[in-house]
This record gives sequence, C-alpha cells and structure tokens, in this order.
Amino acid sequence: MITEEIKIAHISDLHLSGIKDRRQLGDFDRLLVHFKATGCDHLVISGDLSNNADQEDWRIVRAKLELHGFYRWDKTTVIAGNHDLINLEEEMRFYNALNPLPLVRKKVFDRRLKEFCLFFQELITGEKQGEKSFPFIKIIKYPSLRIAFTALNSVYPWYPAENPLGARGMVSPGQLRALGKENVTASLKECFVIGLCHHAYKVYGTDSLIDQAFDWTMELKNREEFLSLMKVLRAKLVLHGHFHRFQSYVVDGITFINGGSFRYSPKCYSELLIDGEGNCKQSFVLLP
Repeated sequence: MITEEIKIAHISDLHLSGIKDRRQLGDFDRLLVHFKATGCDHLVISGDLSNNADQEDWRIVRAKLELHGFYRWDKTTVIAGNHDLINLEEEMRFYNALNPLPLVRKKVFDRRLKEFCLFFQELITGEKQGEKSFPFIKIIKYPSLRIAFTALNSVYPWYPAENPLGARGMVSPGQLRALGKENVTASLKECFVIGLCHHAYKVYGTDSLIDQAFDWTMELKNREEFLSLMKVLRAKLVLHGHFHRFQSYVVDGITFINGGSFRYSPKCYSELLIDGEGNCKQSFVLLP
C-alpha cells in the first residue's frame, strides 16, 4: 500500500484590487513560491479572487498561477465568490435598486457566472474550449489515492430585500440534484471526497442579536440541504471561505475548514496532508 502523503494548500478571499497594489501582489508571489518550494500537490482558492467583480483581477490571478506553474487542471482548483460575481456599488445604484424584475437580475448574474467559468475553464475542465459551469467534479489520481473535489457555486444574486449586502449564499436546487444522482455518487466511492463552496456553513451562531444580524447577511440559506448532499457524497472535508476567519469545525462528522482571508492575513494558509489510508492532518501554517 502506497502511503505517500498528498499536500493540499487552501487559501481564500484574495480580494485583489488591481495591478497597482504591489504589496498585495508581492505577498501572493511569495505564497506561491512557498507552495512550490514545499512540494504542494494541489492549491484550492475558495472564492473572492476580486474585490469588485473585476475581470482584470481574475487576469492577475491567472498570470500569477501561470508564472509559478500552478495554472494546470491537476494543480489548482478555483471557485467563485460573491465579490467575483456581484459589484455591490453597481447593484445599489438607483436604477438597479428599483428594478422590480428578479428574472432580469438573475439573467445578468448567470452571465457573470458563465464568464467566470469560461475564464478559468482550463482549471475546471482541463480544456481551452467548450462551456462548463457549476457544479463540477474533479477527480485526481495520485499514486497513493484518488481525491475528488466536488465544487458548487454558493453565490446568490443581489436583491434589495433578500440579499441587501450581496453576501448571503444559496446552492441552487439544480446543483444539488445534479450531484446527488446515483451515477455520480457511485463514481466517488473509491475517492477521498472534498466539498468546495464559498459560503460558510457556520458563521457566529451565538445568542447575541448583533451577531445574529451579521449571520443573516452572510449565511448559506440552504445549508442543511448542502450538508445533506455532502453526506450523500461521503465527503470527509468541506473547504470554504467568505467569513474571514481561519477555523475548522465539525458538523455531523464532516470537517469544515475556513480558509480565512489572504487579503488580511497574507502569510497564513490552511494545509492538508492526506495519506493513502485516507487519514488527514490539517493545520494553519504561518509563513515567517
């Protein structure tokens, strides 16, 4: 039995603000250099690459990954965050705020999600042509085991009443049905399954009214349905971001790991070491 450990690095919430932020881009370079030097097998970025839904920030991420040898299907997985798909300033302008047609707004949102998937298509499908979107499954065969990343989009369109800050999330019923099919679950039987979404299952969860109000603005609306799917898929881990806190917690036997925020803690990341027996060691690493 091959028991060589697979090393996965997990970062989230880059919130890049353009090419002029040299300090932030320098920090990103240093982190990628570290991943390469320490033998990282795979990198997961769980959303919010941009701070203002700017495709130029996606372009920066792609260029940096290419520069350091991580822009490959088998080396990096990225998913979208709310800041990648929702420009809050644009949504809250007078003419948008009074738009009474949610279907029109949903159409615009769907177009942005499609643009994200097309832009990072090589990391989603491994190809440069074609059109794919969420959910997607990526199964990577290592000498010691097979790891399956099951990625869902949890970003929910901005609506004045239901999602006034654009930060609430929901995994669409269509995504849940697609991954819950019997042929999908059967294909994952021999894999170490890792779920990916942007939104946190757990934010604060306290009795404080202030915290509860904050929870509402950040919550994953159908988190129980999402959890049920992860259990059906026999996921061992779920990696997410959104709530800028480095933390891990267990829900019904599944370990959730929050990748924190690269923007606010550029020297910290989550590291997973998974051996051939399916044992996982997780730690938050702080660069010197």
